[in-house]
Amino acid sequence: MVDLHSHTDCSDGLLSPERLVELACNNKLTALGVTDHDTLDGYDQAVPHARARGLELVCGIELSARFRSKTIHILGYFLNEPADARFRAHLAELKTSRRDRNRRLADRLRQMGLDITLEEVEALGKDQTGRPHFARVLVKKGYVDGYRDAFDRYLDERAPGFVERIEPSLRSVFGWIRDSGGLPVWAHPGRFIKEEEKEPAELFAEIAAEGCMAIECFHRDHTIDQAERYANVARGLEMGVTGGSDFHGPSPNGVPLGGLRLPDSLLEELREFAGSKTEPRPQ
Repeated sequence: MVDLHSHTDCSDGLLSPERLVELACNNKLTALGVTDHDTLDGYDQAVPHARARGLELVCGIELSARFRSKTIHILGYFLNEPADARFRAHLAELKTSRRDRNRRLADRLRQMGLDITLEEVEALGKDQTGRPHFARVLVKKGYVDGYRDAFDRYLDERAPGFVERIEPSLRSVFGWIRDSGGLPVWAHPGRFIKEEEKEPAELFAEIAAEGCMAIECFHRDHTIDQAERYANVARGLEMGVTGGSDFHGPSPNGVPLGGLRLPDSLLEELREFAGSKTEPRPQ
């Protein structure tokens, strides 16, 4: 089994890279994609632990961009190892933008009467603090009943506490990933498809025209029927297909790491697809 979408505590996950690798091995995974938000630190730290335990590690990342005036997430797989200085410079720019948004978000929540400081949120999220860390503080202080309630009431794009983050264009993000040898993928598109009330084929074709090359069809947010439908549409458009649990840590309502029980052939197919689309790079 493989799981190609997971997070460590280097972004908004709960487990260290070492513990994530240990859990992957305990759950009988043969390959794991580490796809932290805006950073490769989790992957870098996981490499020696995965090597020691014989676990195949897939180099990945998750970035944000705007599509049809909404924020979506983009996965990048098979990045150069190590990633080049230009790609890491883009990540440094995103870090600066993220902290600016977090400062404005903390200010907005205080204006709404919530005793939240950027410092206490950053104590949880460190260099990659984001809305999930704000949610954890809101839960801890008793302002909300749970993580989902925090987003519904304050942090989601439709909630009164939301503040915009300056995000790169789709073409920019796809270009960064491609220039670093990677394969750009639209992550968990199901919710977006529902909100837009459009057919998957229309949206997949539209984002493919911007430079997207694959779709994360198998995800905890998608039903089995949806996942199979998305996969059929993606393949019909000559796009790649991938999937993963989007694991952030143990949760009573979440899918466990490897919980989608995705076969090794999914990674083999994705790697073969990426190889067929990637131009040989000068040595």
